[in-house]
Amino acid sequence: MSLRWLNLQEYQSKKLMQDSGVTVQHFFVADTASEALEAAKRLKAKEIVLKAQILAGGRGKGVFDSGLKGGVHLTKDPAVVGELAGKMLGFNLTTKQTPKEGVKVKTVMVAEALDISTETYFAILMDRSCNGPVMVGSPQGGVDIEEVAATTPELIFKEVIDIFEGVRDDQALRMAANLGFKGPLERQAADQIKRLYDLFLKVDATQVEVNPLGETPEGQVVCFDAKINFDDNAEFRQKAVFAMDDTAESDPLETEAAKYDLKYIGLDGNIACFVNGAGLAMATCDIIDLHGGKPANFLDLGGGVKENQVYVAFKLLTADPKVEAILVNIFGGIVNCAIIANGIAKACRELELKVPLVVRLEGTNVQEAKRILSESGLPITSASDLDDAAKKAVAAIAKK
Repeated sequence: MSLRWLNLQEYQSKKLMQDSGVTVQHFFVADTASEALEAAKRLKAKEIVLKAQILAGGRGKGVFDSGLKGGVHLTKDPAVVGELAGKMLGFNLTTKQTPKEGVKVKTVMVAEALDISTETYFAILMDRSCNGPVMVGSPQGGVDIEEVAATTPELIFKEVIDIFEGVRDDQALRMAANLGFKGPLERQAADQIKRLYDLFLKVDATQVEVNPLGETPEGQVVCFDAKINFDDNAEFRQKAVFAMDDTAESDPLETEAAKYDLKYIGLDGNIACFVNGAGLAMATCDIIDLHGGKPANFLDLGGGVKENQVYVAFKLLTADPKVEAILVNIFGGIVNCAIIANGIAKACRELELKVPLVVRLEGTNVQEAKRILSESGLPITSASDLDDAAKKAVAAIAKK
C-alpha cells in the first residue's frame, strides 16, 4: 500500500515521547495569543522559548508577513510571549523550506528554555543489514550526523538490538558511556535510551532520532529535539498516531491521492505519467526527459489496483492545469491490464478528456486490454514500448 509520509508537528512528537516516560522540556500548546500568555505564566520557568509550529525547517531564520523576524524566540517575560504569539498566529511564516508565500501558523509551542552543557546524538532505526533495529550514537551531537560519520567515523557507536530481548542494561549503559555521560548521568541516560526503545516499539516507528540528547547544568538528561518516522503499514493499529497527521502543508493532490492508496508527487513539466511501480515511474520520467519532454508528475498505482483507482488517478492528473498530455505506462505483472483499460475508458468518457492520451500496456491480460481500448472509439494513441510511448507523448504536445 502506497501512503505519504506521516507528518507530525514538533509538539506532537514531544507528546508521544512524554507519554513513554522520556524526559522532554515542559511545554504547552496555544492557538491564540491569550492562550500563549497563560501558558507562559503557568510554566513558571526562568526562561521561555516560543516556537511557531510548522513542518518546514529553518524556522529560527524565517520571516512572518506580520513583519516579525524569526519563528523561534527566547524571553524571560511571559507578557512578551503573548505579544510575540500575536505576531505569529494567523500569519504566514516563510523559511528556506516553505513555498514563497510561506505557511500559515495556526499553533505555537510555549516551552521551558533549558541550558545545554553537553550535546550528544542518539537514534534507533531499522537496519536491513542487521535484520532489525539498531542503536546509533555519537558524543558529537547538535550537528549534522552525516558530517560526523564522514570526518570522524570513530565517534559513531552502534549496538544491534535483539528483537526478542530488547535493549539490555549492559547495552544501554555502554551506549550512555560512549556518548560521554559519566557518574549518575550514565544510568540516567541509559534509562532514557531504554524508554526511547519502548517508544520505538509502541508507535511502530522505523526511526526515532534525538539530536541533541543533552545534559543540563543541573544534571538532567533531556531529549531536546526529536524526529520520529513511522511504518505506514502499521496504520491499522496506530489509529491515534495517524489521526495526528498534519496535511495542511502538503500538496492537496498528494493528500487526495493518498486517500485512494495512490502515490502522487507533483513535478514542473506538462506530460502526466500514470505508471505502476516506483522504478517504472522513474524510468518513464527519465525517458520523457530524454526525448525533450518534461514530466508533470510521478503517479504510482502500486500493485493491487482497482478500476475506481484508475478513474481517480485520471481525475487527479486532469486537475493539474499544467498537464498537456497523459502517458500511461503499465507493466502488468500483479496488475490486470484489462482492469486498467476499463478504468481508462470510463475516465475518458466521464471526464471528457481534453488532452492527448498515449497508452502502453504490457503483461497480464494485455490482448483483452488492447481490445477494450480499440473498441472504445476513444482517441487513444497506443504505443508498442516505453520509448515509443515517450516519443508519441512529446510529439502530441508539439502538434498542439
